[in-house]
Amino acid sequence: MNRGPNHQLADLFALTGWSKGELARLVNRRGAQAGQQQLSTDTSRVRRWMERGEIPRDPVPRILAALFSEQLGRVVTPEDLGFHRERPSAPSSRGSEPDGSRPAPGQTAAVLTEFTGMDLMLNRRGLMGASTALAAGAVIANPLYDWMRSPAAIPPAGGSAAVVRSASALPALDYYEAGPVGEDEVVALEESVDVFRRWDASRGGGLQRKAVVGQLNEVGSMLTYDHPEHLRRRLWSVAANLAVLAGWMSHDVGLEPTAQRYFVMAVHSAREAEDRPRASEALARAARQMVHLGRAGDALDLMRVADAGAGEEALPRTRAMLRTVEAWAQASLGRSQATRRTLGEAEDLFAQDSGEPGPNWLQFFDLADLHGMEALTYRTLADHDPGAAALAQRHAQLALQLREGGHERSKLFDHISMASACFLANKPDEAQRYAQLALSSTGEMSSHRTWHRLRQMYRLTGRYDKMPEVAHLRAQISKAMPPKSRPQII
Repeated sequence: MNRGPNHQLADLFALTGWSKGELARLVNRRGAQAGQQQLSTDTSRVRRWMERGEIPRDPVPRILAALFSEQLGRVVTPEDLGFHRERPSAPSSRGSEPDGSRPAPGQTAAVLTEFTGMDLMLNRRGLMGASTALAAGAVIANPLYDWMRSPAAIPPAGGSAAVVRSASALPALDYYEAGPVGEDEVVALEESVDVFRRWDASRGGGLQRKAVVGQLNEVGSMLTYDHPEHLRRRLWSVAANLAVLAGWMSHDVGLEPTAQRYFVMAVHSAREAEDRPRASEALARAARQMVHLGRAGDALDLMRVADAGAGEEALPRTRAMLRTVEAWAQASLGRSQATRRTLGEAEDLFAQDSGEPGPNWLQFFDLADLHGMEALTYRTLADHDPGAAALAQRHAQLALQLREGGHERSKLFDHISMASACFLANKPDEAQRYAQLALSSTGEMSSHRTWHRLRQMYRLTGRYDKMPEVAHLRAQISKAMPPKSRPQII
């Protein structure tokens, strides 16, 4: 059947520099290495994939995904190439027809395992690279708006297992097939998430990202087997938590499109676990990424869905956290009144917290983090509204007083927020003291976000560069940063 041109495949093909004949030869060679001697791809077949939208049979889409991933230095899945899986035609067991807003029932584990496998392959071969192919906030948010508020669909019995395990016949992708697990294994997986989360908070995402992705890959494979309902939901919760961590760590080291994909997978995993607040927190992470990248409008699109989809079970502290992210986006757009109003709502919601621990993923958002986010938000607003600098200083000071051990990265960011706010408030002597405290711990971090915020602080020092102490500080900042992130001293 002629489906029309496959623009996704054609666009990515144009980036590779290959000819159609060269791609055909690469497919046949990789297939032979994987024991698929029968492949006979030629130039005309490659042309039909692109011009007529023909979809090759397995294992060709997976071979193509591996080849494109290696050539482009970022994860490319069969879906990215326009080879979308067939969706079941029957309605789900809960009476709703599948639509384009989410993977078909039983496909989430397949997508999760496939993507993480590609990510691990690129890491192992040293091929990971940055890319600018980041989806707009509305592209993610709009299809999720109704789905986030509806019940998760139950996959058909045995359907998901067949989807993923049939792909394991392709050893060139180093697919690892885990088995079903019991109570003890799930407890161990939940504990491993806590370990990874503490490491990330302490040292940044660069050093443990590969381990988190590997663990997520194995959990995805486990989810292709049938488990009792209570274990299935806990496994999906583990998958959601690991996907958020993988996304946050990828964002921390500058792999932005990869991070965004993990955040979206975390949303889907949380919904499979029927945990709407977790899904909303994952979207909030994606929104924070957008603000960091200067796309505050996209962040607000994501927060609209995160807030609407959190559900009645969301704790006041969860909603307070969502408000701080929304406020940061508003501050980036220079909307002073909206920023102050939204932060006031966050404080009111946090004050309603009952003191119960809540889920593990929420425990990072304590009073210190509330003040830390307020400091960052007011410091951002101070670029547009100088009067916000004093508020940024006050909240940064409170955050620093409340920070406990194990949150070194957040403490470093608090020092940067305080120093930046002091520079904006014409207090260079005080700013220099906090800047030195920030610099003293940058060497222990594996975090590109640290370099980004240091560059922002460096920019603010320019108005005081005639002061010998500040000139020395600027030289220290430049020396402390990796060469590619180093600002030019002017």
